[in-house]
Amino acid sequence: MKKVMLNLSESQQIKCFANLVNKYTFDMDLRSGRYVVDAKSILGIFSLDLSKPVELEILSDDTAEVERFLADIKPYLA
Repeated sequence: MKKVMLNLSESQQIKCFANLVNKYTFDMDLRSGRYVVDAKSILGIFSLDLSKPVELEILSDDTAEVERFLADIKPYLA
């Protein structure tokens, strides 16, 4: 499991991010305060407080795939 912080402040960013995470098979959660949503759910993402960075929790033990994913989401990292 790996955790990173993301900035998702614009609706276009959220749409692109949701499309990107759905290309991966492992589970991911987004956390904002005490709220946790599935990172693959665009409606879930929009339900969070996105005025500040959110925490992405990657639930995978495949280090190589996680590293490829982190390279893909580099523009969204806080």
